[in-house]
Amino acid sequence: MDPLQSGAQQAHTTLDDSTHDEPRTATLDTQPSESTGQPLISPPAPSSDVPDPFLREPEDSSEEEESAGSDDAVETVPSASPVPLVEEVTLAPVQPSTPSVPRSPSLNKSVPPTPVPVASDEEDEDEEDIPELYLPGLTLPTMFLPIPNTDPLSTLLTKYIPPEKRPPRDLTGDYSRAGGELHPLIMTNSWRAIARQARDRIVEADPEDVPYVLSLWYLRLSSLARMRLFNQTTAECTNLFAVLHAVEPRDARTYLFDRVLPFELEVLYTRLKYWAGDHVGYLDALAALLRRCKAKARGARADQAVKAMWAERGARVGLIIASQLVEMRDYTAAAKLLEPLCTQPNGVSSPALRSAVARIYLQGGYVAMAATHFAAVASDPSADPLQKAMNAALFASAEGDWARAAAELERVLAADPENFAAVNNLAVALLNQGRLREAIQVLEGALQASPATIVTAEPFLFNLSTLYELRSAAGADKKRELLIEVAKWAGDGLRTTCLKLPTT
Repeated sequence: MDPLQSGAQQAHTTLDDSTHDEPRTATLDTQPSESTGQPLISPPAPSSDVPDPFLREPEDSSEEEESAGSDDAVETVPSASPVPLVEEVTLAPVQPSTPSVPRSPSLNKSVPPTPVPVASDEEDEDEEDIPELYLPGLTLPTMFLPIPNTDPLSTLLTKYIPPEKRPPRDLTGDYSRAGGELHPLIMTNSWRAIARQARDRIVEADPEDVPYVLSLWYLRLSSLARMRLFNQTTAECTNLFAVLHAVEPRDARTYLFDRVLPFELEVLYTRLKYWAGDHVGYLDALAALLRRCKAKARGARADQAVKAMWAERGARVGLIIASQLVEMRDYTAAAKLLEPLCTQPNGVSSPALRSAVARIYLQGGYVAMAATHFAAVASDPSADPLQKAMNAALFASAEGDWARAAAELERVLAADPENFAAVNNLAVALLNQGRLREAIQVLEGALQASPATIVTAEPFLFNLSTLYELRSAAGADKKRELLIEVAKWAGDGLRTTCLKLPTT
């Protein structure tokens, strides 16, 4: 088999043209041997029924709520105490009337003072209903586990790089070098230092300042997850929610979960099932969270700000569910889940979301459905021209027209040289045309231009390692050089399998 074809089957085309911390990046395996030589035939349009996760009002909800509201509004007015009968009074004889002299108004009459506003009953109830939360269990040092002082990247350096060539790496988690500021630590992917700093601040915090303590807990757990310490994240998150679920009385616990607990912590808590390997249970937990968002949004009709907040949270949970369905290769359900969001009730369209739906259809092999959505984006005047060009390149790749795909991607890079998703896809398009040397130059140029950004893009590193293997027998040396460069900039939490260097 031609090594170029085998390399093309290993290379992955990044579908997403933007990176994010948490959301999953979908990839499209490009196989030129299957795409070239014969036209792509789309399977019939998907018809599976997927529950609509978005915030739609049921047809009879308004009537039911009006009837319920009218029942609640009718209150029983207590009857007044009986008034004693007044004895009959004998009227005085009628005297002849005399014209009354009008009295002059009193010009010196004093002005009454301005009445002091009295607090309404609702405000008094709100102040009385806020429970006092004191949770010393959240700040106990025993809630935390020690962070390991090594990682897979250090293991690879020890195995493949001699000591004199190894770049220094800080595995102590010392956050004092950044002066206690989070922003420099986040920009350098120093998740170990962030996790340690969050732990120290939690232990020193006031147990009565529950919102502050919970925000530090989210910082701690998300940093551990970024480091891929999933077992430790699960253990500490379980400890946290054990304390929260034990809050008494019940009204205080309800107030804590509805008003104080960050929504991001609830999403992270559902993730525990995914890390345990229970993907179906993870979907069930997300579906329950989505139902809660819908119920809260419907119950907050009087407060538009609260309603919009829960609607936005529900949309975020819907995107997470769609991402999980893509990972489980249920492309039909993922696409049908996102399609209602492409056009909002107010008529506002989302070209970026419609493009994502089209790419999901491409991954599932529904080329005709993908073409329909791509055409809708192309005809949308509000869509970004670079987004349209990227869509055209992806669709050309699906059809096996690699030359046209490369031309579209070069046009994107001419307007936006730092679009590294386009750089990665251009390398794949060049590889499928047999232009291996040029593909390597494209990826190496991007790595030199912005190493701090590129080393965190795992599909990029995987494709570059694959091209090194295809080039010659010296590919192992090139991958060692790439390992040194990655160790300088990667920080914590890199998935080292993208470097294609065995650890054993």
